[in-house]
Amino acid sequence: MALGIPDEVMMNTALIKELADVAKDEALLQGVLMRIQETPNSSELVSYAPFTLFPTPVPKAVFFQALAVQTHYNTLVDKISQDTDFLQEALASTIEVDDFTARLFRIHQQILKEGRSQSIVLGLNRSDYMLDQRGDGSSSLKQIEINTFAASFGGLSSRTPDVHRHILKVAGRLEESQRILDNKPAAGLARAVAKAWELYGSERAIVMFLVEESQRNIFDQRYIESELWKRNIPTKRKRFDDVCKTGSLDQDKRLFVDGQEVAVVYFRNGYMPQNYISEQTWDARLLMERSQAVKCPDISTHLAGTKKVQQVLARPGVLEKFFPDQPQVVEQIRATFAGLYTLDMGPEGDKTVEMALAAPDRFVLKPQREGGGNNIYGSEICQVLQGVKGTTERMAYILMDKIHPAPVQNYLLRRDAPLQISNCLSELGAFGAYVRQGQDMVMNECVGHLLRTKSSEHSDGGVAAGVAVLDNPLLF
Repeated sequence: MALGIPDEVMMNTALIKELADVAKDEALLQGVLMRIQETPNSSELVSYAPFTLFPTPVPKAVFFQALAVQTHYNTLVDKISQDTDFLQEALASTIEVDDFTARLFRIHQQILKEGRSQSIVLGLNRSDYMLDQRGDGSSSLKQIEINTFAASFGGLSSRTPDVHRHILKVAGRLEESQRILDNKPAAGLARAVAKAWELYGSERAIVMFLVEESQRNIFDQRYIESELWKRNIPTKRKRFDDVCKTGSLDQDKRLFVDGQEVAVVYFRNGYMPQNYISEQTWDARLLMERSQAVKCPDISTHLAGTKKVQQVLARPGVLEKFFPDQPQVVEQIRATFAGLYTLDMGPEGDKTVEMALAAPDRFVLKPQREGGGNNIYGSEICQVLQGVKGTTERMAYILMDKIHPAPVQNYLLRRDAPLQISNCLSELGAFGAYVRQGQDMVMNECVGHLLRTKSSEHSDGGVAAGVAVLDNPLLF
């Protein structure tokens, strides 16, 4: 490990076994918890959320670069969400072939036609990066995606630094334990929600967490709820079904669910087609969007986080349109872009297809989907593109350069998994939180970070998808 854990620790089987036992207990003590797969809606049986035995070395420069650019990404997402023409143009080809994006876009159009009923905007997002290994051994920060909807692990990642500090101390690595930074995303995310609730201006109104049917990752969200309760802000967890059955708007478009006024809808569900199980579910989404409640995210911010928008932003001159007099900001954002290529119909898209078929291992094919586990790699790219290359169906994807991070050895701790050393790849996320009222940006901050690590044989997927595990950066 580069300036990380020395081999005499990594290869000492007896010590590793002892440390793994200590680590699991410490994770439970610190509240790094998940419900178990067998009973995802009960807290009777819980286990530790999967995590790495050791923190992963991350160069200081790229780590702080990710944190520093986050407020600019917040501003960019917010500006895109307000630019109707840009969203229309950017998503035109996707809407033609992707039903899910098309349905979201129709809600967006309906809201524009009626006029937005709420001038307060709350954005909680997470921009994810990998460190691309350059020829000279240095690494550069490259963005994988920005999550503008239900960006998770702000809660659990607030609790993992103490776990890794403790493991390192027990391993006799005091100096390394002091290189793990504090990280408090849950408090920062809650601060933004609290600000939006306060601006809404009704002490009786609640913050409604719109949650999934299956709630294994409930503790991650409970940390944010707990921060809100500390401020005497009432929260309730509701499902789409509750909104379908008991949701209504009064004459001022205030949202009521189960008889309670809702100040903020914090969506932790609704980013995948399978979340909308019926027409009633779509009606419930529209009801919430039409309401006076502050939505996190609102429909236009949801659309701003699509893969297609990410690809369009990488075109020459596009960032300048959003930051006309700020060349340094443009440069900071653009430095994090990986190569992104269109698959729209026409010569440019044809060129992308040829390029991908000639060297599939250089690229990742991405559909317009969130939630991990959707991307296409290697020879599978050829299969998919051969099938769709002559049709408009290819417009549902974008192509991106594959990022090559340097693998690092670590132990991944998972319930019922054998304790073995793995070659691992990591993904670094920066949490952003902003609140705007009308034209006035009331809050715009980077509120913390997230490091997730997976075994290098897995191409795709996050912690909730069961592939990646929680980690901490060990800065060097």
